[in-house]
Amino acid sequence: MTNTTAGTAAARKTTVLISGASVAGPALAYWLHRHGFAPTIVERAPALREGGYAVDFRGEAHLTVLRRMGILDALEAARTGTGSMSYVNGAGKPLAKLPADLFAGDLEVLRGDLARILYDATKENTEYVFGDSVTSLAEDADGVHVTFERGAPRRFDLVVGADGLHSRTRSLAFGPEERYVKHLGVYCAVFTTANHLGLDRTGHTYVTPGRMVAMYSARGNTEAKGVFYFGSPLLDLDRRDVTRQQALLTERFAGNGWQSDHLLERMRHAPDFYFDSVGQVRMDSWSRGRVALVGDAAYCPSSLSGMGSGLALVGAYVLAGELAAARGDHRTAFAAYEREMRAYAEGCQKMGDGVAKMMVPRSRLLVALLNRYYKVMPYLPGKDMAARIARKTAENITLRDYATQTGTRPTAAGIRVDN
Repeated sequence: MTNTTAGTAAARKTTVLISGASVAGPALAYWLHRHGFAPTIVERAPALREGGYAVDFRGEAHLTVLRRMGILDALEAARTGTGSMSYVNGAGKPLAKLPADLFAGDLEVLRGDLARILYDATKENTEYVFGDSVTSLAEDADGVHVTFERGAPRRFDLVVGADGLHSRTRSLAFGPEERYVKHLGVYCAVFTTANHLGLDRTGHTYVTPGRMVAMYSARGNTEAKGVFYFGSPLLDLDRRDVTRQQALLTERFAGNGWQSDHLLERMRHAPDFYFDSVGQVRMDSWSRGRVALVGDAAYCPSSLSGMGSGLALVGAYVLAGELAAARGDHRTAFAAYEREMRAYAEGCQKMGDGVAKMMVPRSRLLVALLNRYYKVMPYLPGKDMAARIARKTAENITLRDYATQTGTRPTAAGIRVDN
C-alpha cells in the first residue's frame, strides 16, 4: 500500500480506517483528528475526483458545521453564485423561472471544489491512500483485520464506510446492495463543457417525456455543466464502463431537441464524466461491531433531494463527536450516533421522495402541466413553500458542541488541545 500523505498518528491513538475520499470521508477524518484519533482514508480512485454537479448547503446546521471546520470562507470564495433557473422550450425560449433558493440554498459549490477544500483541510493530519480499496473485513475482540485490492493487509481499531451509494464497506459488513438501495427510477449524467450559451450564473432546463436536459454555468461563467436525467428501471450496467454509459445516453437523447445533440457531442470530449442511478439507502442500523457507515453509504437521500452533502457533513460531525464523547467506546458511540441522526436523516430522505417523477414526467400531458405550473408558481401564495420546507428539514437537528463536552478545543491551526 502506497501512502500519499504520512499520518501523524501515535500508537496510543485509536486508529480508524475510512473508505471513501469524497465528502463524508474527509469530513469525518477532520473531526476524528480534532478529537485525538488517527484517521486513514483509502480511496479507489487514483486521485481526488474532479467535476461533478453543484451541491448546496442551507440552514444553520449545515453552516455551523462548515464554520466549526474553518472552511466556510473557502467555500464562500468557491461558491457558484447561481441565480434562478429557467425551463425552456425546444427553441430555447424561457417558459418559466424557478427561484435560486429552491436550487442553491444558502451556499452552492461544485462537488469537485468541495472535495478539494476538504482534502486541503485534512491532508496534513490524515493518511491518504489513493488507488486502492478494501476487499475484506475480519473483526476480532481487539480490532479489524483489513485486506486491500493492492496494498498489504493492516489492522485498525475501527472501520467506517464513507464510500457512497454503492458502498463496498456496506456490502462486506452488512450484505448485498439490493437489500438497502432503493432505485428511484431515474439515471443521471453530469460533465463539464463549454459555456457556449453564454449563461450568466444561471441555467436552462428542457423537459420531454421521460427525459430532462440541463445546462448551468460554473466557475464564474467560464464553463458549464451538462446534465442528463432519464427515467428507467434499474439497468445491468458496469458503473465503470464509461463508453457504454455514453452510448446509452446517445441512444436515449439523440434527436431529443434543444441542446441535446450538441451536448452529446461535447460529452465525448469532456474532462470529467459522472453517470449513476438515482437511489436512496434505507437501513435499520448503520453499524455492526466495529464497522459503521456515514453519509450516502448509510442514509443516501438521493441526489434529487438537495440534502446529500449537508447530511453527510452533519453525520460525520456527529459520528466523530460521539466517538470522542464515548472515549473511543464504539458500542456506546455508534448507538448514540444513530439516536442523534436517525430522525434527521429520515427527514432529509423525505425531501427526495417523489422528486424523480417531477424531474422526468413520463407523459406529454404531465410535461405540459408542470411547465404551466412553474410559469404561474411565482404568483401563487405558497410560492416559497418548497424552499421553506427544505430549510426547515435541513435545520431539524440540534448539534452538540463536542469540543466543549469532551474537554478539547481547537487552536486556530486546528490542533487538539487538552483543557
